Amino acid sequence: MATMRRTSSLGQDYFEGIFARDDDPWELASSNYERAKFERSIAAINDCRYAAGLEVGCAQGVLTQKLLPLCDRLLAIDISAIALKRARLALGPQPGLMFAQMAFPRQSPDGRFDLCVLSEVAYYWERADLMAAGRWLCEHMEEGARVLLVHYTGDTDYPATADEALGTLEHATHELFASRLAERHQQYRLDLWERT
Repeated sequence: MATMRRTSSLGQDYFEGIFARDDDPWELASSNYERAKFERSIAAINDCRYAAGLEVGCAQGVLTQKLLPLCDRLLAIDISAIALKRARLALGPQPGLMFAQMAFPRQSPDGRFDLCVLSEVAYYWERADLMAAGRWLCEHMEEGARVLLVHYTGDTDYPATADEALGTLEHATHELFASRLAERHQQYRLDLWERT
């Protein structure tokens, strides 16, 4: 039986509830699956250094800690105040690391970036928000910048599947980004785009 999918982007209340109920939702800090996925994610982008990175949906900062050594500056954002509090406590003050509460893409940072990490977030957004995220990427990513997209491919009740979310983002970026990697793993897909 197919899962009934949500039609609207998942909002702050949804994520605050998840983080209020569980110290490690999705077992980001404890599962072998997440550890292997994070290792593959870093391996896909660790061939160069980034002046300004953005991580959308940093949760409690598990991937953030792995991204920081690759970036001169890293802005880690999340919709959840609880998640951000945990990330700040876990990572402490570190040079170049900033946190901000934002409901991306409706709230988005200014400035230019040469790395954007969308790991397990795009399928939470309805089509209008996916289109807005694509426009933001076009307007704020430097020439040669990279976008890393990693998403679970199993059945969920989210507004989009991984494939639908990536397809809409691709449409919204008007072919300004070229695919450098497109991998299918057992439970997730990993895509690396580069601004041409």
